[in-house]
Amino acid sequence: MNLIIKIAWRNILRHKGKSLIIGAILFTGALIMTVGNGVISGMDKGLRENIIKCFTGDAVVVSDKQESDNVFLEMMGKAVEPIYNAVDIKKTLEKQAYVSQSLPVGKNMALILNEDGGSMGDGLLMGVDFEKYRAVFPGNIKPIEGRLPVAGEKGALVPTGARKQGYDYMNIWFIPETDTLHVENLTPEAKLDLKNLSIKNNLVLMGFNDDNSTSDIRLGIKGVIKYRALNHVWGHFIIIDIESFRQCMGYFSASEKTKIIPPEQKALFSMDNANLDDMFSDNSLIVKNATATGLPDKINRSSATAASAKPADIDAGAYNMVLVFFKPDTKPDQALKKLNDALKADKLGARAISWKKSIGALGNMATLIKSALFVFVMFLFFVAIIIIVNTLSMAAIERTSEIGMMRAVGAKKSFISNMFLGETAMLSVVFGGAGIVVGAIAVKILTLCHITSDNDMVQLLFGGDTFRPFLSGQDIFMAIIQLAIVTGIAVIYPVKVARGITPLDAISRE
Repeated sequence: MNLIIKIAWRNILRHKGKSLIIGAILFTGALIMTVGNGVISGMDKGLRENIIKCFTGDAVVVSDKQESDNVFLEMMGKAVEPIYNAVDIKKTLEKQAYVSQSLPVGKNMALILNEDGGSMGDGLLMGVDFEKYRAVFPGNIKPIEGRLPVAGEKGALVPTGARKQGYDYMNIWFIPETDTLHVENLTPEAKLDLKNLSIKNNLVLMGFNDDNSTSDIRLGIKGVIKYRALNHVWGHFIIIDIESFRQCMGYFSASEKTKIIPPEQKALFSMDNANLDDMFSDNSLIVKNATATGLPDKINRSSATAASAKPADIDAGAYNMVLVFFKPDTKPDQALKKLNDALKADKLGARAISWKKSIGALGNMATLIKSALFVFVMFLFFVAIIIIVNTLSMAAIERTSEIGMMRAVGAKKSFISNMFLGETAMLSVVFGGAGIVVGAIAVKILTLCHITSDNDMVQLLFGGDTFRPFLSGQDIFMAIIQLAIVTGIAVIYPVKVARGITPLDAISRE
């Protein structure tokens, strides 16, 4: 082994030109492989932080009557099926060891009515419990005007994208109730049309669903918000309190589901048809009062008021989906399968879908970009292999006399093979290792540069609004394995060429 290492090192120094060419190729390939792995890992991490941890969760539980998996970004505006047993679903989720937390939300489309008589607009509504939403998604949204609602407060948060859409379609510029117009936040087109601009601090929303049981509501705007990342995508979701959302969509609210029917109304429901007809007959409208027995002469108004003021369980009303978050180090595919099995076993009439399916084309686009980056890196591997193969093969042919003389003095084919493998391995360790180290430093420098972008496609590539490539120990190990594979494949043909050289070839060359 020592002899082979000495001969390999002597050959590298003797053929410096070829060695430097091969080394440069290995260095460049290792550098690009390392940076590519960092970009892919950074994108994965960014997507988890900016889509999963900031909007969708790892999985989304919907009604088993829901046909489409694209529940967030359905372009045709088809209503998402309601869920009326969120409390039971929550109990099932709490039993699963791999689930860290969950958040029920309402999501559907609504018309934005124009009181000025112009054209109507539309918007995507998210109905949430503001306090729970901010606990699950801390720092996900920030107000650029107004404020965020407090716990139990009714109102709406209008994102910048929805506000721009309101101006484009209705010539309305929405502002918070407690704020004034900020001219600096107007779009260039709105600034030019300032005299004709309609300023509103509330929304008139009318939901629509398959049952045509919706109603219109008026909600004060508490704040204008911006999402931390992918604002151009999520910025069309108007966030309102869940009870207003239910009223708008014609769903059962929590108070309606928990309302107690008084005894006199129960008696009305129990009347037979004859008594009901008598109520609307032409008979005497004045009847003798029947003395009520067992009733107090006076009603305790304070106790009645206190009873009616008892807060209802907000989760008792209707939702459209439940966002589920898995614990760290959980394999999402396996957890999703277990979750569906648990929902089916408890007969809850619900199913779970992955976050990628829940956002439709956007999730596919993220996967496509990641796959494209991986294919690009693999293409670089392929090109590097071809160049190294050609360079090593030429080096073997140029050394025909040397190798032939070695064969003539008794060197076996295995010795020639080991010599070539030793030379290539040394070049790979020195130059390829340097490429990995420089690549890791480049990834760190790129992270510190805090490169940002407002473009949606670029943000998908970045995994957020900031370019943060990331290298883990696994990525470094993967780069070493990739370098070893490239080197191993590249040396196969040159070794075959070198093994085929005979002493006769050396003599014929001379």
